[in-house]
Parts: sequence; structure tokens; C-alpha cells
Amino acid sequence: MDIYNVIKRPLVTEKGTHQATQSHDETHSRPARGGSYAFEVHRDATKPQIREAIEKIYNVKVQSVRTANRKGKARRVKFKIGQTADWKKAVVVLHSEHHIDLF
Repeated sequence: MDIYNVIKRPLVTEKGTHQATQSHDETHSRPARGGSYAFEVHRDATKPQIREAIEKIYNVKVQSVRTANRKGKARRVKFKIGQTADWKKAVVVLHSEHHIDLF
């Protein structure tokens, strides 16, 4: 899979912008980390593919990747019930010296 097909779009929300500005110092039990950024990714993408795509597209160093499969919501159109598409969300945590300028 091409790296530009792995990442569909960044998820820009209030929670996401808050998490992007949060970074944590190093303690004796955990390493320092930078902000975390959320992306909508291809449903078949794996964590190593997401890591590689983010590192190459944004030129940053990824510390960890968390993924979640999201179910589509039920929506009503006139008299019929439909459903939005299922999608996959990835939260990428960067090393402390890196950040992504999304805005």
C-alpha cells in the first residue's frame, strides 16, 4: 500500500488540538514524549505502515501508534435508515523534540 493512501486525513478536533500541545517530561519510569495527533487511516493499514507513512510524510520521529476501529453511525434519510461508513482512527505519539504543524 502506498504511504499516501494509508493516511486519509488528520482529525482536527478540540480534543486533538489539546493533545497535540501536551508533552510530558521524562520520569524514571517513562521516557519523554511529544504531542499526540489523530488521523483517519485506511481500514487495512497496520501500525508499522502508519508509522512509516507519518515519518515519511511529515518528517518526524514516531514514538508509538494506537489504533481504533470505529463503527458507522445510523442515519435516517426520509423514511429509510442508513449507516455511515466504518472507519479506522490512529493516534500517533511523537518523540519530545518533534511536532507537526497542521494549521
